[in-house]
Amino acid sequence: MGHSLLGSTMSFVSVLMPLVLSMVHVSGVAEDPLLPFSEYLDQDSTIRLSWGFDTQKDSILFEVRARTTGWVGFGFSPNGGMDGADLVIGGVDTKGLYFTDRHGVGNSLPPLDKQQDYRLLALTEADGQTVMKFERSIRACDKYDLPITVMPIKLIYAYGQSDDISYHRRQRGTKEVNLLKYMPQARISDSKYFDLTVTNFTIPSKSTHYHCKIMRLPALDQKYHIYRVEPLLENRDLVHHMLLYRCPPTVTTPYEHACYETEEATECYQAVAGWGVGGGAFELPEVAGIPVGGDGGKILYRLELHYNNQNQSPGIVDNSGFRLYYTAQLREYDAAVLQAGLAVAPGYAIPPNASAFLSYGLCDTHNIPQVLSEPTRDMQVFSVILHTHLTGRKVRVGHFRDGEQIDFLITNEHYNFEYQQAINLGKTKTVQMGDKLLVECTYNTSSRSGLTWVGLSTINEMCLAFLYYYPAMNLSNCISFPDQKALVISLLCRDWIKMMSTKTWNEMSINDYQQTLKMIQQNTVVGNVTDHASYSTGIIPELKATSSVSCKRNRSEVTRLAVSSRLLLLLTAAYTLT
Repeated sequence: MGHSLLGSTMSFVSVLMPLVLSMVHVSGVAEDPLLPFSEYLDQDSTIRLSWGFDTQKDSILFEVRARTTGWVGFGFSPNGGMDGADLVIGGVDTKGLYFTDRHGVGNSLPPLDKQQDYRLLALTEADGQTVMKFERSIRACDKYDLPITVMPIKLIYAYGQSDDISYHRRQRGTKEVNLLKYMPQARISDSKYFDLTVTNFTIPSKSTHYHCKIMRLPALDQKYHIYRVEPLLENRDLVHHMLLYRCPPTVTTPYEHACYETEEATECYQAVAGWGVGGGAFELPEVAGIPVGGDGGKILYRLELHYNNQNQSPGIVDNSGFRLYYTAQLREYDAAVLQAGLAVAPGYAIPPNASAFLSYGLCDTHNIPQVLSEPTRDMQVFSVILHTHLTGRKVRVGHFRDGEQIDFLITNEHYNFEYQQAINLGKTKTVQMGDKLLVECTYNTSSRSGLTWVGLSTINEMCLAFLYYYPAMNLSNCISFPDQKALVISLLCRDWIKMMSTKTWNEMSINDYQQTLKMIQQNTVVGNVTDHASYSTGIIPELKATSSVSCKRNRSEVTRLAVSSRLLLLLTAAYTLT
């Protein structure tokens, strides 16, 4: 009987075994780039929640690990109790796995939702623990679901010692967590910090000023990792943004001066950290840190502060800058920052009277190996700072591979100049060498009567994305700019700047000019930290929206998962009988 059962089931193995194997997890907690955040929900470390999300696809992924071989419940509550809660209950019994979407009514057994909106990906029981991995929409899909927002939400959990779903007694709890704006608080036993700031600097009484200070760090005898970047703002209403750059070994003399007036300032452009108006502290994921120290104090750093003094107030003294927390407990990877987008260079104009003018900056990673001496690896991007000036309204970063758009790295459909900060992507996104990243910025210049040029001033514009990634490479930027000769030919005007300044801008002329900038050849540049660059050309690809995860549960997929789980038990029994 055992042999006949084995024979009848083996024909299905080639089809179902990949799905079965996808359910098998080791009992240890491994680093998963799709689940970069984690919290123990109880003081005894019995329930561990890991999660990651993708706002572009309206999906959030959870993994719950519980030290029990019974049922496990997890969900969201408006007040920390069962009543009105949105939850799931799952486990593995002698018949296979079970997993259901439910809602709390009083303190009784939560009834099933008519619409099952959670998608089960894996459910295992081994080594005394149960692991559930599942996905749902960030928004609410039916009246029993609670939406997940940028505000903290109360998480609830409960579990039993058997698969008889009954009263949990004291095996329950709640914890409030901000899932979409989570900042891990690293527990570092040897944590130290140093400050890099200007000292008693008198802000000039002009609307825009970029101030640079090249300096040495405190003496660090070995390599450390910076794990937290915190802004120190003395004049929050005047400091628009701050950037910290690492200088190449050729820069050997500290100095303090207006930016971009000396050669040293233009040589230091490997971004290390950034802050924009409205932002706060930023903490790196547990697997990566920004390397610092161990160079005998030879490497200098450039602190750049952009002061936006629109009232041209005189005599204001400032001591702003960064506080950098570091540790000798090195993480697995060195992290770095790559500047992508439209080159900040003269010759790019945005017309007036435009309600939604589009500009583009293309990063072609195919050229990265040409500027590096070390072998290249895929970039694991985990956070981004988006940056435009006063007329910016939207910023999107499209991700292309083999000529096709595969994702959005990040989007901000309601960009606000007053709130710029490092945004966690929710999961680590892989950029392979050869991929292209397209930074698209939407501007509204309907209140302006003249051209808006790309440049450094606040009244000028930018279109940039600063990508935090690991493992670090000696890169500074990956940018593009429309070919000026091609622009002159397309506009059929040698003195096109004069023509642009005197042109009557209406909807038709604005659209024609926008399409011209998009369709002509782009000069793409990838630069390393020692001013070596690779130049090529490219065409702006078509950016389109990617589909979001449906709220409706894929019943057929869950059914196959349940069937394959039972098949795994069946196969085990069959082999045992033989």
